Amino acid sequence: MSLAIVHSRALDGLAAAAVSVEVHLANGLPSFTLVGLAETEVKESRERVRAALQNNGLSFPHNKRIVVNLAPAELPKEGGCFDLPIALGILAASGQIDAAALAGFECAGELSLAGELRPVRGALAMGLALRRESSARRLILPEASAAEAALVDGVGVQFAKHLLDLVAALQPGSEQPLAAAVALPRAAAAEASDLRDIRGQAGAKRALEIAAAGAHSLLLVGPPGTGKSMLAQRLAGLLPPLTTEEALESAAVLSLAGQFDPARWGWRVLRSPHHSASSIALVGGGSPPRPGEISLAQHGVLFLDELPEYNRAALEALREPLESGRILISRAARQAEFPARFQLVAAMNPCPCGHLGNPLRECRCTPDQVARYRGRLSGPFLDRLDLQIEVPVIAPAALAGVPDGEASARVAERVAAARARALARQGCSNALLPAQALDRQARCDKAAMDLLLKAAARLGWSGRSYHRVMRVARSIADLAGSEVIAPAQMAEAVQLRRGLGGGLV
Repeated sequence: MSLAIVHSRALDGLAAAAVSVEVHLANGLPSFTLVGLAETEVKESRERVRAALQNNGLSFPHNKRIVVNLAPAELPKEGGCFDLPIALGILAASGQIDAAALAGFECAGELSLAGELRPVRGALAMGLALRRESSARRLILPEASAAEAALVDGVGVQFAKHLLDLVAALQPGSEQPLAAAVALPRAAAAEASDLRDIRGQAGAKRALEIAAAGAHSLLLVGPPGTGKSMLAQRLAGLLPPLTTEEALESAAVLSLAGQFDPARWGWRVLRSPHHSASSIALVGGGSPPRPGEISLAQHGVLFLDELPEYNRAALEALREPLESGRILISRAARQAEFPARFQLVAAMNPCPCGHLGNPLRECRCTPDQVARYRGRLSGPFLDRLDLQIEVPVIAPAALAGVPDGEASARVAERVAAARARALARQGCSNALLPAQALDRQARCDKAAMDLLLKAAARLGWSGRSYHRVMRVARSIADLAGSEVIAPAQMAEAVQLRRGLGGGLV
């Protein structure tokens, strides 16, 4: 048979579009042509496939005109994942394996020159695409990639370590089956840093608990050494365990970027990009588009330390994903959409020298320098941060006498109970509660509503700020087990929008 078709997948954002690898052998001037909008690394597969076949005693049709078409032609193809389907297509077209047996499979894998199969990016995305399409085909992948794809229930995944394993399994009448992939077990969480390690800072710890209970964004403002980074790094330990679907979504994005670690399967991600990160590094982009930090932090925590030091354009690019939970990257040739449902925690100093308001050290910044420093953060960006609190300095003498606080495990129990109440009531966390549902789900008594309206009028809050304070108050009430928001809970929510230098934002 001179024509063979092998099924595979091409990564397109987080989707894995179906690709037919069509291999045709014809008489004529010997050549090896690869068509179908292939990137450079795909075109290089010609040499890898040729060497892999020859080094394993398989026949390569040197005297034929080989044409490989990756259909659909308008879909860009990248990566080394097409090595395996191209090699199998050549073998099937030249009669060395059973071409009919390939109809029930989809495969992807990079070949070494010796014929070994190397892992590929996006194995989870391929498995999710098969489940979404309810396809009866089985997925053949390298061993490490197959363990990822097997996490998707309802998808048959098999693996091979070497090209010859596949050749033996695809011979007519072969009784040598491929091994079935086994899903990775959910990893037990390692001992994380505990909230008990932070002495004092009761107000900041309370804000951290409220942020965890309602999935709210949080800004910590205070002089250096007050524990802002330590607090932020402990937020992930307060959050409830990921559901299976959430863990799959998180792992799929990490797999797409080649950063999935099987040892951390089922853990919430903590991403801490350096403040020199560009807009593309944060929100994603490039050619072809790749996920940025906000997508890699899917269902986890994104920690931005030294917030004013980030490029302003990069911070402004976070405004829409903070509300929509997704990022659409548009380029002239194509678009790619990635999930971006992350919890933002940011930390900053109150001034350039960092000691404004520090009772132990005098601030040397002029008012103009302080204003310029804070002006690096736009009002619309700050308006999207639910909790904005000060982290005060604690004198060493006082710090030595402060007893240990609560352990993260105890706080996490209260957070889990509060989140369970919110999910039972409205089906989502309080931070995601739509504005039109606030009056029904965030019911306040008259005194609490009067307090909120008075604060909003006096402080000139936008409609967004007003709604965000109501959501925070709802989280505080959930922690207290209250159905109706009380005046004290509303007052605490108002105070938790205290921002830079003691002023209200």
